[in-house]
Amino acid sequence: MPIARTRPDPRKLSAAEAELFHAFYLMRRGFDRTLDAQLQRDDGISISELEVLMALVRSPGRRLRVRDLVELTGWEKSRVSHQVTRMEGRGLVEREDCAEDRRASWIRLSGDGRRVVVRALPKHTATIRRILFDALTPEQQDELLGISTRMTDAMAAGDVPSRPDA
Repeated sequence: MPIARTRPDPRKLSAAEAELFHAFYLMRRGFDRTLDAQLQRDDGISISELEVLMALVRSPGRRLRVRDLVELTGWEKSRVSHQVTRMEGRGLVEREDCAEDRRASWIRLSGDGRRVVVRALPKHTATIRRILFDALTPEQQDELLGISTRMTDAMAAGDVPSRPDA
């Protein structure tokens, strides 16, 4: 006699789950693309460049090592290195020797990089406000904060099985 399943098969999504995932995916990707397009159009920078610039703005002395940028952005070291090289070529950041570690160098926010951030942030913030805050009620914002926190915690805890049968 077959045993009835009490839990859904973790390798498959129900129709409702697939609909939720698709809507979430479109929202997440659309949000990222909208923010990036606004920055490109208005200030000639990418969302990735702004992420690096903001990390530098928030850091003591407005400088970080590549390994610090890796940790703050969650990117691979090679991606950070390539991004910094492109930004250095555009005058947004500068490299400095690191006296504490001769193998490393400091990445410092340049004057041009600071001016870009100061110019870009008000428009970028307005776009975030329009899409995220103005579109949701205060109750929905609280719910989204809770959902975001739970999902982030689940990802950090490694609650995603490494094998389909795990």
